[in-house]
Amino acid sequence: MRFSKPTAEIFVPDGLDAAAALARTTHLCVGAHQDDIEIMAYHGIAQCFGRRDRWMTGVIVTNGAGSARSGVYADFSDGDMQLVRRAEQRKAAAVGEYAAQIQLDFSSAEVKQPSEGAVSDDLFAILDASRPTVVYLHNPADKHETHVAVLLRSLEALRRLPPNAIPEKVYGCEVWRGLDWLNDEDKVVLPVSDYPNIAAALVGIFDSQISGGKRYDLATAGRRLANATYFDSHATDTETALTYAVDLTPLVAQPELSLAEFTLGYLERFRNNVRDRLERLG
Repeated sequence: MRFSKPTAEIFVPDGLDAAAALARTTHLCVGAHQDDIEIMAYHGIAQCFGRRDRWMTGVIVTNGAGSARSGVYADFSDGDMQLVRRAEQRKAAAVGEYAAQIQLDFSSAEVKQPSEGAVSDDLFAILDASRPTVVYLHNPADKHETHVAVLLRSLEALRRLPPNAIPEKVYGCEVWRGLDWLNDEDKVVLPVSDYPNIAAALVGIFDSQISGGKRYDLATAGRRLANATYFDSHATDTETALTYAVDLTPLVAQPELSLAEFTLGYLERFRNNVRDRLERLG
């Protein structure tokens, strides 16, 4: 497979041919930055870990040049950071036993340009070659602009697939904004209690982020525990970790749907839920 950027790569941890590695994919995550997959799509990683009938493929769209840095990384150039983050992502793919790890190496500025068709072209080629059953994307209420741009480019690619290749489920996941505010009936609840050692190791691999000034390892574990604990006030916990998502599948199956209006529907239902409770109890 040839990508738009000559610096793009496919890494296959177990050494299988790249085409065969993609063909075995059942779960696929498209993330903006290195470490996004491990934060937002651990559900898919855990579903596939140790299995030979399910395989997780990761796709990172940007080059990671703009990350925060301090300590040993304080004097690293953008080019240095790109090399470090790319290597960390390969390590995560090996630990998580991914089918394949693809890094497309676009800049954030390129991804944010709606007219930059190369991003969605590359994503379409990956989706068409892998035909995953489940796809994990950023959620449309995420506050990181690059995350939202990657979501938009991903939807463009998914909407180009033939009907028989549309994934069964497309999830919009938590990273730079949790989804605990969603009404419970609007939440997709994804259990992520399995293999806590692997979950911790995967986020911990990204030392350039953690030692560089962002404790994503603690924050990610904390959010998952908080979701599990605060999900239901009247029941004992059955999971030690949960992530939340929104179901984006209708946006793929019905390409005429507006992502903005679709997302605002969640906000309006949340607004009504809060208003109705206050009026009922007041």
